[in-house]
Amino acid sequence: MIVVTGATGNVGRELVSILAAAGEQVTAVSRQSAQFAEGVRHSPADLNDPTSLRSALEGADALFLLVAGDDPYGILKEAADVKRVVLLSSQGAGTRPEVYRHPALFEQAVRESGLDFTILRPGGFDSNAYAWAESVRTRRTAAAPFGDVGLPTIDPADIAAVAAAVLRESGHSGRTYELTGPALVTPRERAAALGAALGEPVRFVEQTREEARAQMLQVMPAPVVEGTLAILGEPTAAEQTVSPDVQHVLGRAPRTFADWAARNLPAFR
Repeated sequence: MIVVTGATGNVGRELVSILAAAGEQVTAVSRQSAQFAEGVRHSPADLNDPTSLRSALEGADALFLLVAGDDPYGILKEAADVKRVVLLSSQGAGTRPEVYRHPALFEQAVRESGLDFTILRPGGFDSNAYAWAESVRTRRTAAAPFGDVGLPTIDPADIAAVAAAVLRESGHSGRTYELTGPALVTPRERAAALGAALGEPVRFVEQTREEARAQMLQVMPAPVVEGTLAILGEPTAAEQTVSPDVQHVLGRAPRTFADWAARNLPAFR
C-alpha cells in the first residue's frame, strides 16, 4: 500500500489518480475530507501531529511525504515500518538552504531515517499561474515582477508522474532528482501562452519588486518572500538550468507551460 500525504494538492491529487489507475492500493491523507477515485481509502490526518498518521500508515509499504508540519523526525518515526519514502522537497533546499530551511530540515531527516528514500526537488510550478486566474478572467491581464527573467517551471502533473514511477519502481534509492520544465519561460511569455490558449490577448503588467513583495507577504513568511523574489529576479545558474531528470525517470520530455495552460483553461475563462 502507498500512502500519499497532501492528497488534495496540485501534486498529491494527480499522484493518487495515477497510482489508483495503475492498480495500486492507495491511502490518501489530507486534513479535510475529499472525494477520490473508487478504491482509494481516505485517512484524515494533520502532519503537525505525527501520531495522527498512525492509522494511515498501518500496513503501508511506501510513503509520499509533503514538507508540512514542524516535526519531520516524528513523522518518520511513525513511518519506521515503510520500505520506501519519497519526499517532495524544493529546489531552494539545494540552491538557497539558508532561506528554505524547512524543506532542508525534512531532507536531513529523511537521509538520517535509515529508510529507502528518494528526494524530489521541483522548481517553480506552472500552477502558480492560478494566481492570475481572477485578473485574466475579468480583465485579461496578468501581473508579475521581473517580466523577462526566465525559469524552467514545471507542470505539477509531471512531478506526480515522477513520484509515481519512483514509488513503484526500483533503482531510485538515495537519489535526489531536480525537476524542471523543458525550457526557460518568462512571466511575459506565460501570459502570452494563456492568451494563445484563450484565443485573445492577455496583457502583461510588470510589477515593481515592492509591489510583488507586498502581495506575497499576504500569504508567505517574510524570509520566504525574500528568497522567492531573489529566485524570480536574480536566479542562480542552477535555478535556470533545465534538468534531464524528468526525461531520465519517465522516458519523455516534461510538458511545456503551454500544455499546462491548455489543460487548465477553464480556470481562466
